[in-house]
Amino acid sequence: MALSFCGSDNHIKAYSVNDGVLNNGCFVDALNLVPHVFLLFITFPILFIGWGSQSSKVQIHHNTWLHFPGHNLRWILTFCLLFVHVCEFAEGIVSNNMMKTNHLHLFMPAFMGFVAATTSVVYYHNIETSNFPKLLLVLFIYWVLAFITKSIKLWKFAEFTVGIRQLRFCITALLVILYGLLMAVEINVIRVRKYVFFANPQKVKPPEDLQDLGVRFLQPFVNLLSKATYWWMNPLIMGAHKRPIELKKIGKLPIAMRALTNYLRLKDAYEDQRTAENPDQAPSIWRSMYRAFGRPILLSSTFRYLADLLGFAGPLCISGIVKSLGSENRTSTYFGVHFMSSTELLQNSSVLAVLLFLALVLQRTFLQASYYVTIETGINLRGALLAMIYNKILRLSTSNMSMGEMTLGQINNLVAIETNQLMWFLFLCPNLWAMPVQVVMGVILLYYLLGSSALVGASVIVLLAPVQYLIATKLADTQKITLEHSTDRLKKTTEILKGIKLLKLYAWENIFCDSVEETRGKELTSLKTFAFYTSLSIFMNAAIPIAAVLATFVMHHFVNETGPSSSEAFAALALFHILVTPLFLLSTVVRFAVKALVSVQKLGEFLQSDEIGDDSWRNGDMSMCFEAVKKHMGATKAINRKQPMRYQMDNYEQPTRRQMRPTETEDVAVKVTNGCFTWGSNLSTLSDINIRIPTGQLTMIVGQVGCGKSSLLLAMLGEMQAMDGKVFWSNKNRYSVAYAAQKSWLLNATVEENITFGSPFNKQRYKAVIDACSLQPDIDLLPFGDQTEIGERGINLSGGQRQRICVARALYQNTNIVFLDDPFSALDIHLSDHLMQEGILKFLQDDKRTVVLVTHKLQYLIHADWIIAMKDGSVLREGTLKDIQIHDIELYDHWKTLMNRQDHELEKDIQQDSQTTLERKTLRRAFYSREAKNQIDDEDEEEEEEEEEDDNLSTTTIRRSKIPWKVCWCYLSSGGFFMVFLMVSSKLLKHSVIVAIDYWLAVWTSSKTNQSDETVMNSSSETNDYYLPVFIILCAAGITLCLITSLTVEFLGLSAATNLHHNLLNKIIHAPIRFFDITPLGQILNRFSADTNIIDQHIPPTLESLTRATLLCLSAIGVISSITPLFLIALLPLAVAFYFIQKYFRVASKDLQDLDDSTQLPLLCHFSETAEGLTTIRAFRHEARFKQRMLELTDTNNTAYLFLSAANRWLEVRTDYLGAVIVLTAAGASIWSSLTSSGLVGLGLTYALTVTNYLNWVVRNLADLEVQMAAVKKVNSFLSTESENYEGSMDTSQVPESWPHDGEIKIQDLCVRYDAMLKPVLKHVNAYIEPGQKVGICGRTGSGKSSLSLAFFNMVDIFEGKIIIDGIDICKLPLQTLRSRLSIILQDPVLFSGSIRFNLDPEKTCTDDRLWEALEIAQLKNMVKALPGGLDAVVTEGGENFSVGQRQLFCLARAFVRKSSILIMDEATASIDMATENILQKVVMTAFADRTVVTIAHRVSSILDAEQVLVFSSGILVECDSGPNLLTQEESLFSVLVRTHK
Repeated sequence: MALSFCGSDNHIKAYSVNDGVLNNGCFVDALNLVPHVFLLFITFPILFIGWGSQSSKVQIHHNTWLHFPGHNLRWILTFCLLFVHVCEFAEGIVSNNMMKTNHLHLFMPAFMGFVAATTSVVYYHNIETSNFPKLLLVLFIYWVLAFITKSIKLWKFAEFTVGIRQLRFCITALLVILYGLLMAVEINVIRVRKYVFFANPQKVKPPEDLQDLGVRFLQPFVNLLSKATYWWMNPLIMGAHKRPIELKKIGKLPIAMRALTNYLRLKDAYEDQRTAENPDQAPSIWRSMYRAFGRPILLSSTFRYLADLLGFAGPLCISGIVKSLGSENRTSTYFGVHFMSSTELLQNSSVLAVLLFLALVLQRTFLQASYYVTIETGINLRGALLAMIYNKILRLSTSNMSMGEMTLGQINNLVAIETNQLMWFLFLCPNLWAMPVQVVMGVILLYYLLGSSALVGASVIVLLAPVQYLIATKLADTQKITLEHSTDRLKKTTEILKGIKLLKLYAWENIFCDSVEETRGKELTSLKTFAFYTSLSIFMNAAIPIAAVLATFVMHHFVNETGPSSSEAFAALALFHILVTPLFLLSTVVRFAVKALVSVQKLGEFLQSDEIGDDSWRNGDMSMCFEAVKKHMGATKAINRKQPMRYQMDNYEQPTRRQMRPTETEDVAVKVTNGCFTWGSNLSTLSDINIRIPTGQLTMIVGQVGCGKSSLLLAMLGEMQAMDGKVFWSNKNRYSVAYAAQKSWLLNATVEENITFGSPFNKQRYKAVIDACSLQPDIDLLPFGDQTEIGERGINLSGGQRQRICVARALYQNTNIVFLDDPFSALDIHLSDHLMQEGILKFLQDDKRTVVLVTHKLQYLIHADWIIAMKDGSVLREGTLKDIQIHDIELYDHWKTLMNRQDHELEKDIQQDSQTTLERKTLRRAFYSREAKNQIDDEDEEEEEEEEEDDNLSTTTIRRSKIPWKVCWCYLSSGGFFMVFLMVSSKLLKHSVIVAIDYWLAVWTSSKTNQSDETVMNSSSETNDYYLPVFIILCAAGITLCLITSLTVEFLGLSAATNLHHNLLNKIIHAPIRFFDITPLGQILNRFSADTNIIDQHIPPTLESLTRATLLCLSAIGVISSITPLFLIALLPLAVAFYFIQKYFRVASKDLQDLDDSTQLPLLCHFSETAEGLTTIRAFRHEARFKQRMLELTDTNNTAYLFLSAANRWLEVRTDYLGAVIVLTAAGASIWSSLTSSGLVGLGLTYALTVTNYLNWVVRNLADLEVQMAAVKKVNSFLSTESENYEGSMDTSQVPESWPHDGEIKIQDLCVRYDAMLKPVLKHVNAYIEPGQKVGICGRTGSGKSSLSLAFFNMVDIFEGKIIIDGIDICKLPLQTLRSRLSIILQDPVLFSGSIRFNLDPEKTCTDDRLWEALEIAQLKNMVKALPGGLDAVVTEGGENFSVGQRQLFCLARAFVRKSSILIMDEATASIDMATENILQKVVMTAFADRTVVTIAHRVSSILDAEQVLVFSSGILVECDSGPNLLTQEESLFSVLVRTHK
């Protein structure tokens, strides 16, 4: 057929212009081509040549330079233009098909217009990125030309009375409007930028964020298309495959999203509510949130409404397509060509399919945009709230913290829970007003489709919503109960792990294990309830639509004798699916709204709590100071408004320094006159204080415990409320104070950072400070020296070490005044002397710094230049020591007697091994085997590293995108095979039944549509009698199966959790002691807390959701392919695309999730750390530095979270578009394969629509499951640890009941090592211990003494030789038997929480008399008798309510309760004072007179008169004789040890 532009119909003179040129329709169409061709001719060369040489363009890091005015409007208009062009093209094609020959002019201009519009936007984008607006002139000319040519066409149409009824007229009119608007946008750009027709074009700088290469979050800066599809995320998400995403990669936040910017916004909104009339009225947080963040929420809600309304296009299009299969077309003719009528378009099934596709794409884009906006706002709000809370913490009054009105726990909750609740509320907030609209619209449409019977179905859905709300509240309650039980279980587990050595030595591990299992049982019971409610809620969600459909169609059947047509039925089905979602979400949203109300109330109370007084009163001159502060604040505010970029925090809220007043004398650093201070509640703590602190001298404050010495320091620092009086600081001092608090406070940072505390590092000074505080030996012990992390998350130091670091911090700061609050309290005498001499007298006094020292050690008073003696909150005396000696002899004598007493203690102290050596020893023990531990710790990491070391990237890519099938299988199998089988079969059955229901509906409705009218009358009764019952039965089966599946999944998860925890506990408790040496406690506890929690509560719902979504998608694809096999061809590329999207996303999502988790911890720690060290931070005046740090940490965490949610949007947009393509192909396939049964087409399309909803769930759940399976993997790695061999080769029955009766020990050629990998610690030891002998074992640290004691209990690997006790080789005995027959007293006393009875005899085998007897021997009887409850008195965790000495005596009693003939004392006297030690020695000699006692000596003096002494040196037994004999040999190692220790 000939192709000609104007067609070659014979009777029409296509090319004649007799009636006037413009009256020839073909010529007008040709005219319309001109602008498009013009644009293409000009822009193509520019695009290809101009941008071909990329090098000429300024290379910028970000490809979005800046937006021209009207950027977004232009993109939206262009998209509309493209859409209209597509319509025009479609209309042209349809009209063309009506003609006898081809008329190109009907669709050619439309096609060219489409190409031109696409080119225009590409061209515009390139001009914008290179910021070269002059070239926009081309576009301006194009819009003008197009506008003119289209207007001519419209004018001609109007002249020939072509009206709105004709589609082509509507399209042309729309095009005229669009071109006109685009022209206006272009004129606006010229107006604003003045790039042409004006003398001086406007210079524009790109936004500040884009000049900063650190900003990687480009969402606010990219063009509209990239914004909607998150195209800019591609490099990040694709790149995650090759190397993991690190913090560097995600960069900084744009300025508008930083915590500081948002804090200032929220704070202004908050403060603006404080009116002059009532300044005390609390500003409303809701209102300030609305003022600061209301606009984005409104924007998001608008998006949400648009998305919801577009959502209803799906069901309507389905009903249209099903109806239109087989309708006729009519046309009319003008200009000799056909015109389509406007209504016809909407009856064409192909057009409807395309419309459905576009509606879906738009709906999903709007929905994701709405989500993104709320999430971004939520994150901004959280940043602002955190900054607000932090600022408030820094200003909290100290009394608030100490009087317990504001506990640390409350503050941590505010930070960790309440801010997140508010953030989540914001995320879900648009749902609150979008849902009612959605429900109302849905019900109206249903009514329009099915009449009154639809209301029955809708009411089913609405009535069941409150039930869901009930279930949701029940779930929350159950979760609380579960939490209590799991906290309880964790406490018990922690105790077991801390005292594991003792438990093993006493063979008590099973008793304690059972107690944990009991608590776990309770926890599992509440978890069962939890699982039950969860499955109910899942069941409701799945069953409600089935129930609604059932009710509606049964009702419809009885009301209208004929059932619904298939077009109505399937539209209704789709509508029910839409309706269920908001109602299911409603319960969640309402719950979050309630939580948010509570959170806001708590926040309000916190923000209203008392603050510390202003600094001004310290300066005496109040009025002047206030003026200055006001002026100062005004200035800051002004600056702030102009440049919000600079961090203004430093200027914020810092009072100005005061001018000097000549009257003040400079020899006084601080002076207090008639001071009266209180900690709140108006009871004065300090009264009538008149003191002065002389400059550059050492002032000491002394007095009894609790007489107000520390309070006096704090009062001078302004932490207390002044009721009266003034504190004067000489002006240069107030801003330079260093302070060491009584309770040491460390940051979670390295040792060096803790000491320098923000001051510049000076090597010489640093070294001097460390020597003065004798920290060097301690630092040498740490694994990374002074670069080791200490604090909560790092290594735990002992009290003395912590205190010395705090003192070092105060010394290191270069300040005029140093306040030291009892720095000697946790130090032993050698260290105190050293610190006094080197640190305070030398280091500080040489610098002429003013020192104020609070102390109890009176022997240092002789060094003081000035003494302040306190008593009961007031000053008793003030002056030099000489003054006091003259004026107050009584006090002086009192001091003298006290000093003598302290000197006595001193001598005793020197005999003992100092406490510090002990602390250092403990530290060394902690790192003993650090290396081995690191090997084990790094194993996982090493595997990963090794694989990453191959530069062959493909291997890592494969590894990182692999789904951990093995772990999943392990999880499922621990749930039990029967449960797995049940789950799989019930799931498959349920989905097949659901498909059957819908299929049956299709057959039923089609049967009605296809019957002719007369037959309906006769056969309706028969057919319906047979259709309806089947339908009801299927629905009932579907509902039942929903319940069964939701229950099986939850209970499968529960049994898996039960088994995993049970196995883990048993494995760990029965692991060899070496395992606990090399595995850090925190790591084991993590398995029991975080990982167990994930396995208990998070994996089952994820698994359920994943299987449901996957099966829904598969069943849908199966249904569509069975109806229209053509669909399978299109499925292949879609499947490939889907595979790559999920593969890339899972890897990136895992990395971002890790980043989010790892950045959250430091933030929370920083908050709790600040709250603990408030006085120190304020004394040092470091508030600004800490605020800065908090803002950085918040921003880092927010960046990670923002990227994570942007990645989720990236995924959802892509899967949603894929779903839309699936709908399009399904519709296309069913239209073109010309199916007869309309019901089946409806079925296929309804299923295609569900796929769009569930595709992204599949990927999201896969990613979540992968993260959660890591917990199972970690637990599993512990399940593979070797257990100790509990059986032994002898049977318990062969061991005599009374063994060991004599206590004779033979050690033959004994070799011992801790692990097959390690060197032996004891080599070929031979010894013989007679029954009842008292034996001492000594040697230097690390010589193998303790290892021998462990060998008696077979706790270590005895790989050669043997120990024979009373004729039995201990290696052959079952461990339980061996360990339960020997007794040991360990170096660290371990007590468990419970009663005293439980601690002495957990097996509950002894009588009370026996226990009292044991307590009497240990000299504890009177003390226990005095306790409430006697033997049933409470022992707190770790025995904290008894002193160390008492705990040690309890351990002795415990050993005595077990009447064994062998007692081993492992350095049992190391941690107690002389008095207790003497008791111990006595008891051992009398009560254990007839038993064999082996003492491992820490102080050699305790075994001088032992009957036999074994001396070890590096694992070899070097000397063996009685004590006195060895002492006579001058050069024996024993004598050397005794001499050095004396």
